[in-house]
Amino acid sequence: MANDRKTSFKKVYRRYLDGKIKLKTYQKIGILFLVWVLAGFVGWVWEFLLQEIEGGFQHFYIKGGNLLPWINIYAYGAVAILAVSYKIRKYPWAVFVVSGLVCGVIELIGGWVAYTFYNGARYWDYSDKWWGFGNINGFVCPVSAAIFGIGALLFMYLLLPFCVKMALNMSKKAFLTLAISLFVAVMADDITNLTLKNLGLPTAMNLYESWGWVYK
Repeated sequence: MANDRKTSFKKVYRRYLDGKIKLKTYQKIGILFLVWVLAGFVGWVWEFLLQEIEGGFQHFYIKGGNLLPWINIYAYGAVAILAVSYKIRKYPWAVFVVSGLVCGVIELIGGWVAYTFYNGARYWDYSDKWWGFGNINGFVCPVSAAIFGIGALLFMYLLLPFCVKMALNMSKKAFLTLAISLFVAVMADDITNLTLKNLGLPTAMNLYESWGWVYK
């Protein structure tokens, strides 16, 4: 991999699309961890900006329910996109269609599970959006699936190659330390908040609300 570490991002990107980069097992694991963390963070930023725009920047809105800026369903979606789109990454149109459909199914299932097993909880609802036409019980709609398809393009052609470049540039110890540390941090946060919520104890949401922030 010595030559890869001296190769520009442009060349790594070209080899990534052509399937000519061979990654070691530790690099694949580290990339998966980084994808999990970064996708959840990007999803949090996206949701935060949407809420601020819809709310007219009247409050500081919190999304996701965790202490850290990270939303787990976006992490699940990124892993699903990686699984179904990696082998077809030469064809952006296929990545868009397949990933949009898969993420739409994940959103539908995730919304149904939350609503069914958490006393009617709705973490998103497209039925009250002007662009939410064709929605299924408010859990998913054509526009949301299309947005995920666009997100999949950004993921497959920007975020994932960036993670691959990191894996090639960094030493094994540094790369795994970074990837594992970030993964453990978000998972510990997620599990802790879910546990506290199920036990009826104060969670990160309660902390944020005590600061005057609005949880949505």
